[in-house]
Amino acid sequence: MPQAHTPKPAPTHTPHVPLAAGLHPAVITVTGLNRPGVSAAFFAELARHGIQLLDVEQSDFRGRLSLAAYVGLAPKKLPQISAGLNTVLAPLEQTMTLELQELAVESRPRSTHVVVLLGQAINAMDLSEVAKILAKYDANIDRIRGISDYPVTGLELSVTVTDPSPGGARQIREALAARTMELDVDIAMERAGLLRRSKRLVCFDCDSTLITGEVIEMLAAYAGREAEVAAITERAMRGELDFEESLRERVAALAGLDAAVISKVAGAIELSPGARTTVRTLKRMGYTVAVVSGGFNQVLTGLAQELDLDYVRANELEIIDGKLTGKVLGKVVDRAAKAEFLAEFAAKEGLKMHQTVAVGDGANDIDMISAAGLGIAFNAKPALQKVADTAVNSPFLDEVLYMLGIPRDEIEEADLAAGTYRRVALES
Repeated sequence: MPQAHTPKPAPTHTPHVPLAAGLHPAVITVTGLNRPGVSAAFFAELARHGIQLLDVEQSDFRGRLSLAAYVGLAPKKLPQISAGLNTVLAPLEQTMTLELQELAVESRPRSTHVVVLLGQAINAMDLSEVAKILAKYDANIDRIRGISDYPVTGLELSVTVTDPSPGGARQIREALAARTMELDVDIAMERAGLLRRSKRLVCFDCDSTLITGEVIEMLAAYAGREAEVAAITERAMRGELDFEESLRERVAALAGLDAAVISKVAGAIELSPGARTTVRTLKRMGYTVAVVSGGFNQVLTGLAQELDLDYVRANELEIIDGKLTGKVLGKVVDRAAKAEFLAEFAAKEGLKMHQTVAVGDGANDIDMISAAGLGIAFNAKPALQKVADTAVNSPFLDEVLYMLGIPRDEIEEADLAAGTYRRVALES
């Protein structure tokens, strides 16, 4: 039944909000099945009593309405206001509470950070463990919203930490990262506010990030040396070998191959799940999208055009008389070069480095990941996960969008409007 709480003593200090003279702060909540006319009836009744609105929040959760208003009202009118609200809301089957506040307070918390949980399935245990860690460090959860139901489940927590200064949440980040591996969910933590929304450039590694395979191994298969090259690649990605030296050694294994194999390999490239959606969505939103690869320009040209990438940097295979010579031309795109290209792209776009995002999987991405405003390790080797801000341990590149705060419903709404919407059945 609709109800009103007993009035509390008037505040004895100056309110933090611009209350009109003679008014007292109060919170009114309305809950029930969401239906047309509830908001209209509610605000019409408030208007009839000359109530001042200080803050309002309304939401629909799977057909259930939640409407809350932080208001200023005359305490002596409380019985009439309560009775009036009951009269107009009861026929609409709504439950109402009205409570005077002891003190005028800031009604909407200014969260300092955002924590995102992503997983094939998120259980109550997962959220419980994250909440325990936040509570251990006196961090408060202000709001929770769902941001994805496909291809992973995603929850976004708006959080306030006790020390909002740069680095103040380091212990929380480390504790969450350690728990990630045990819970089998991906957990990202980032500063909230304009800093998070300012990201405008996303730079991807290519092999085993934007695409599923390693191009050089695909080429080596035509030379009958795939296993040998794959073993060298694995060691290089773990950081056990100098990348440039390992690349030159692997390219040497391609000497004598007909250049026609390049187009065959290019045609066999498979994008990582969600890559097309991710790039398309970022481009729609005005992001600059780049790829920096230890692979080869000749293979990536068609892919770059297909995805409408803004920048592509990769190595150039030497070809003479229609044959691969086993050499690369010019400077090798190594670990240091990747970070240099990221900075170059940012400068060309007039962006600061904190406005950049880098996504990669291997040790040769360490410098780029470290330099970016947000560094994401995608199914990465341990060497990269140690320095990344967060990690994606599912095969779905869509998680990058969710970590940027882009919800699935907005992605799909845009796809529906453009005729590009599709959901692929996921393996159970």
